[in-house]
Order: sequence, then C-alpha cells, then structure tokens
Amino acid sequence: MDLGNNNNMSHEKSKNIILKGIGGAPGIAIGKAYLVERGNVDIVDKYYIGKEWVQAEVERFKDAVNNSTKELLKIIEELPEEYRENAYILDAHLMLLKDKMIHQGTIERIEQEQINSEWALKKSVEHVKEVFSKMSTPYLKERLNDIVHVSERILRNLTGHSTDDISDINKRVILVAHDLSPAETTQIQLERVKGFITDLGGRTSHTAIIARSLEIPAVLGLERATHQITTGDLLIIDGMRGLVIIDPNEEALTYYHNEKGRFEAYEAMVARSSHLPAETIDGYRVRVMANIEMVEEVVSVLDHGGEGIGLYRTEYLYLNKKSLPTEQELFESYREIAEIMNPRPVTIRTLDIGGDKFGNGIERGHEVNPALGLRAIRFCLKEPEIFKTQLRAILRAAALGNIRIMFPMISSVEEVIAAKQILSDACESLDREGTPFNKDIDIGIMVEVPSAAVLSDLLAREVDFFSIGTNDLIQYSIAIDRGNEHVAHLYQPLHPAILRMVKSVVAAGHSAGIKVSICGEMACSPPYVPILLAMEMDELSMNPISIPQVKKMIRSVSLSDCKPLIKEVMKQRTAQDIVNILQDTFGEQFQDIASCEPLPD
Repeated sequence: MDLGNNNNMSHEKSKNIILKGIGGAPGIAIGKAYLVERGNVDIVDKYYIGKEWVQAEVERFKDAVNNSTKELLKIIEELPEEYRENAYILDAHLMLLKDKMIHQGTIERIEQEQINSEWALKKSVEHVKEVFSKMSTPYLKERLNDIVHVSERILRNLTGHSTDDISDINKRVILVAHDLSPAETTQIQLERVKGFITDLGGRTSHTAIIARSLEIPAVLGLERATHQITTGDLLIIDGMRGLVIIDPNEEALTYYHNEKGRFEAYEAMVARSSHLPAETIDGYRVRVMANIEMVEEVVSVLDHGGEGIGLYRTEYLYLNKKSLPTEQELFESYREIAEIMNPRPVTIRTLDIGGDKFGNGIERGHEVNPALGLRAIRFCLKEPEIFKTQLRAILRAAALGNIRIMFPMISSVEEVIAAKQILSDACESLDREGTPFNKDIDIGIMVEVPSAAVLSDLLAREVDFFSIGTNDLIQYSIAIDRGNEHVAHLYQPLHPAILRMVKSVVAAGHSAGIKVSICGEMACSPPYVPILLAMEMDELSMNPISIPQVKKMIRSVSLSDCKPLIKEVMKQRTAQDIVNILQDTFGEQFQDIASCEPLPD
C-alpha cells in the first residue's frame, strides 16, 4: 500500500502525515493521542550563593536525591505483576541516584563554585554526556538516557516542577511524550494505553526493553512528534517499521486494521509454538539462543523458548560503581544464571569495556577515538588483575552449570594466546586454593573486526567456537557509525562484503571442527534466516522477544531450498540485488512472518 509522503505538511490542512522513527517494540496501535505534559525542567537558572549558604545548598540537593529515592522505591513496591521482571531497570536507577559522577560531582561543584544545586547538577550531567558521547557501543551510549532520566527526577524535586501522572490516565489512548523514563513506562496501565511514541530514545534504551517485554507497540526517536501532534489526534503507530501516521486517511486505516488483526493472530500462534525446536522442514537443527545483560532477563529467555544464552554482556556489573565488583559478587551473578539455565549453555562474554567507562578511579588517558582504542580484550590484557578476577568468577560458576567463556574484539592470534594464558593462571590459582571450578570450560572468541575474519582459519585452531558479532563487524568493515543519522542508511547487513566475510568465517570454523554462531542484529531478522541456514550456521543468538519468530522462520523452510541460494547471493554486486533474490525466493514465507522487520530498501 502507498501510505503517501507528507512528512512536513501541517496536519490541520492535510491528512495522512507520516513520521519515521525507530521501531522500539513491534505491534500496531490505532487510537487517539494523549500528549504527556510536563514542566520544562530543562530551563535552569544559575545563581551564586554566599559561602555561608553552601552547606544548606548541599543539604537541599541531598534532600532532592532522597525524595527521588523514595519515589522510585514506592514505584518499585507498587509494581504490577506484569512489570516485575523489569524491576532491575528501576533498581539501576536507584543506584544512579548515588552515582559518583552525578552525586559527588554535583556536591563538589556546589562547594567549589558556590552555585545553586540545579545549575551544579546540570553541569555534572553535561560532563557525563561528554564522556558517554565518546563511547563506541550503542548499548553503552543508550545508558546515558538512564542518567538523564535520573537527573530530571532530581531536578523536579529541586524545582517543584510537576508532570502528568501516567497511572491516572483513564481512557484508551496512545501516549505521546518527549521522552519516557523506565519508571514512567512502568506506570502505564496496560488496559488503557495502546502504545506510545517519543521524540527521544533508541532501540536499546531501557524504555524500549520494557516496551518489548510488555509487548506494547512503540516508536521512538521521532525528534519532533510532540510539536506535530496534539491530544485527540487520531494516530496509527507501526512498531515494526518505526512509522507513525497522524490523521490517517481511509486507505491507511483499512490497511492497518487488517495488519493489526494479522499481527495479533500471528503473535498468538507464536506463543503456542515458541517452545518447538528450531528445525527446518528437512531436519536441519539450529540452536536459537538469547542475548542478555542482566540476570533478571533469564525469565524472558525461557518464556520465549530460548535454548540457551548465546551472549551474556557482563559490563553492567562494572559501570559507574564506586569500586570494582568483587570476585564473589561476580560469581554470585554468574552462578545464578548458570543454575537457572542448566543444562542449557550460558556464554559469558568477558569485559567489553574501556577504562573510560569506569567511575572508580582507574588511571586512564584521554582517547581521541575510543572505538579504536583501549577497550574489550585490549583493556583486559592491560589490566590483568581485573581480568583475572572476572575469569576466576566465571571458572567457579562453570562448576555449577554449562558455562562457556568468550573473549571480545579479538584482532590477532597473539591476543587469544595471551588471554588463554591469564585464564590458565586463574585456573592454577583456584587449584592451589582447592576452590571448585571447571578447568575444561569451552573457550570462544567474538569475530567482530575484519582482521579476525581474515585470520579465522588460524584463530579456529586456538578456540572451541566462534561467535560472529555482525553489529561491529559491519560498522568496522564498511566504516559506518550506525548512530550517525547522516550515514546510518549505509549500514547494510546484506552488503556483499559482509556476507563474504561471514561465509568465510563459518567455513573456517567448520573446517577446524568448531561451531559458529552469530549474535548481532542480523541473527534476529527472519528475512536473513535463509542465508544463515545456507551457510550452515550452528547457532543464532538475539534479544529474547525475537526468538519465536526466528524459530518459526527456520521451521518454514528447508535447508535443501536454502543451499542453492548462497551461490547466487555471492555473485551479487549490491545489497539490493540480494534483497531481490530473497524476496523472489522466500517472499511467501516472509509474508507469513507478520511481526518481522521488513527487508531493507
């Protein structure tokens, strides 16, 4: 259907205005807009206070933090059952209220500059924004949103600005907001709110994670939606394509009413079949697993039919802490996941982080380009004691479950050998102490930089498995920052160079007798499944909510139909040529996957 293209036209004069954002959570909602109003907390005045008032100002700031803490604790205490699995996100916000850069940084500014709390807090947040803007990983960049949400809560308590109480909404609406914090999102009454859209936010934000777990259609990152929409406007939101239609015409309404029914029927079918195996029509079995970052997400993995954890990101336990986590703290976290998932595998990725991400006094220098700097395995090899502490915790937890260990951002054979030596040292130290551990743990690496792909035949001799991280592999290979709106359209998983690299890595792994998985976003898009099957990928790992639709896609095709595809695909010159082949060959199956993201244009 042609939905039209009237993006910049006033909706008072024209119908069917289409806004393009980021699909935060799949689904379709049709309803009246409810614009969330709030005082403008961004406008903060600066004023100086006398030296004699400094301590009182510090106490005023601390009172605002304490009130913010009480508010969050009350929200957590009153969380409805359907939000319980997301409580860990609000727990993280509680910790951020006492974050060193925010809390202590603000107090120091008040004391040293003799300025008001509001301005001191604003300057502290600006400093944090500057630090986070240099981070290369989209996931870590998104954590900045959490800091902004927490600081806004403190500011509201300092200034007395009020905001709409979302829990008081008593009619069926689509929420429209400049931004929604995770705390605000958990106030949504599911029987009243059909979906939501925001000016800010991205797919990996905690707000998007909550929306997906609750299966509320959401479109984020619309930039100026709150300036284009008023309360009472009729809206359509398409969470798969990231589209919002203001004042839709009859054709759009008819189309999306049909699509909504189709999507809901598909979701009901998926719920019934999510625990069926991921096996093609002719018997080829693929293990479909989940990417997680927190223990609490394990429930969602099991609910969606996940067959293991293909990527457990361990950075959360380190970020913005006053001190490094102890071995025992790490062990307890890893043990809990291992025991819940046992006998399913849990793949723990070691620290994929740079020294600039810590808030605990680690010495580090300024880096002009952190994405190509001291991060991931490079940081760990430079800080062997931090690395060894984590490895000891993983080895201990591996005695209690099916744990695998994975090193990130490997670019050379030397790095693997060095990492394995520190792992061996960790084993020896545990053995000397008589501490139970698993010395036969499987070792893998992330293949996410071009040099690792080129050296995959040599690297395969050193490890037990490969995991291809397509997000970074694409970014580094095509020189694309997918967070940069000016070049993001060039970020192409089906770029012929990327597919050639992935195919060569799979071939090298299989030639050496090791398994190969893929854990980037490419794994969670059903239209890419035939290509990954044709390459005989052993495992796919993705966000939990995508598991059922990918498993269904695997069950809808045969390996014998996919195999001839790869030869034809490898001859193509452009991503669009490959899209056309996929559409011509498997278009009928794609139509059957109502909730999947469309193939790129």
